[in-house]
Amino acid sequence: MPIERNIVKRTKFNKVAQLPYELRLRDFEMAMQDVYDFFFDVNSYLAKKGLQRLDEMLRPAIMSGVLSDMLTASLAKHSQVLIENQYFNGHPDLIVQGIYPGNAVKAGTEGIEIKTTRKTGGAVDTHGARNQWMCVFVYNLDMETEPACDRKPMSFTEIYLGQVTVEDFRRNPRGELGTRTATLHRDGIKKLRENWIYRI
Repeated sequence: MPIERNIVKRTKFNKVAQLPYELRLRDFEMAMQDVYDFFFDVNSYLAKKGLQRLDEMLRPAIMSGVLSDMLTASLAKHSQVLIENQYFNGHPDLIVQGIYPGNAVKAGTEGIEIKTTRKTGGAVDTHGARNQWMCVFVYNLDMETEPACDRKPMSFTEIYLGQVTVEDFRRNPRGELGTRTATLHRDGIKKLRENWIYRI
């Protein structure tokens, strides 16, 4: 069975969502479609070789990282004023072009942090509580349909974009070898979900 190409569902966007930095709903649509097209092309090639789909090969944390990087790059390409933060591992992922020298900042305030997760509702761990615009893409992988060649393509099911503050986070306990993380608490995640961008 040939690989299926996923298509963004235009009717599922929230036409009254608050969009900062001159973002448009079509910027999100084009970014998601760029990702869908990439996975279609790569997975079609892999299928011809008798190999697993890329989304089946990647471990969950790596998959989320790849998607975050791809969405950041694509949103920067389609956005009118946002650009990728040129500082390695800098925050946020997208910054307003021309605000910071060399479009690079270790910890800035003007921009949007991009996160991806498979958790319905958009709860996602971060490396620290910050005052920020945070955008969370929720995606779904079909890992159960058999035979595997009949599985549905990776799909984005929810997008949330909210302006959150340090007070909206709870600090997570850290194990002996773990990295300290923070997650939006109940009221914080409610604030994020109120400004939903896309929901299936």
